[in-house]
Amino acid sequence: MTPTPKNLILNLLLAAAGEPLSSSDAVASCQLFGIRENSVRVALVRLNAAGLIESVGRGAYRLGPQAATLAAEIASWRHAEQRVCEWEGGWLMVSTAGLRRSDRAALRLRERALALAGFETLAPELHVRPDNLIGHAEAARHRLQQLGLDPDAPVFVARDLAPELDQRARQLWADKHLDQSYARTRHKLETWLQGADRLELETAARESYVLGNEAIRQLVFDPLLPQPLVDVSARRDFLQAVIDFDAAGHRIWQNLLPSLRPIAGDRDTNAGTSEPQPPQPETLPAQRRWTH
Repeated sequence: MTPTPKNLILNLLLAAAGEPLSSSDAVASCQLFGIRENSVRVALVRLNAAGLIESVGRGAYRLGPQAATLAAEIASWRHAEQRVCEWEGGWLMVSTAGLRRSDRAALRLRERALALAGFETLAPELHVRPDNLIGHAEAARHRLQQLGLDPDAPVFVARDLAPELDQRARQLWADKHLDQSYARTRHKLETWLQGADRLELETAARESYVLGNEAIRQLVFDPLLPQPLVDVSARRDFLQAVIDFDAAGHRIWQNLLPSLRPIAGDRDTNAGTSEPQPPQPETLPAQRRWTH
């Protein structure tokens, strides 16, 4: 699937991790997918006007203030497992009863916030997910509002549901076949990596973008369900496969785009230590999937 210039540019800026991206690198990247230079220039102007990017010099850009919250959410994919805690059987609930549906922009933000936080619809205007995330209702309320949920939407924990309602809630994610998706995408990434060294640089960059888009979008929207609703070990193995793919893809895109090459001082600072490091510039635009 050919990316739009808007999404590709935003993904490039996410991958640059705060470093400026040159318009020439944006054009070169888009040309890998057959996107014309004029379309890239138009996209840059529109993104700048919308506040999603901002100019930091002649022909250089970084993410703008309007993109900050969603960018942080997308960029946190590799640390998502750190938000998980033990599940004691309770359910996080969000009620959207009484919220306006006539404002289509607000409705889209609301639906995206609930999807990013792993909620499914249990009953009309009642959305649910397992209460297995650190911070429980208070943290969920804060995160959902940052993502665009209406501030007056009730967010609370429900316990001791009637057995039939509890069972219905447990089945809400069954049609997503999450365990099979973890295994399938993991196999696809590992198979591609085995033959990546034989590919031309531009081909490797293009294919890794497409594969990474699929994998990271899957992680960004993963509901982080607890055992026994999913195989948690399979999800963690999938995450590790994406991290490995991320490292390989970063090398490919660093060779292709000067804007994504690490600063020598940063590389030296992190060398020779086994302590956990701050999040590094992500591998490739594909692996910072821009959701919309």
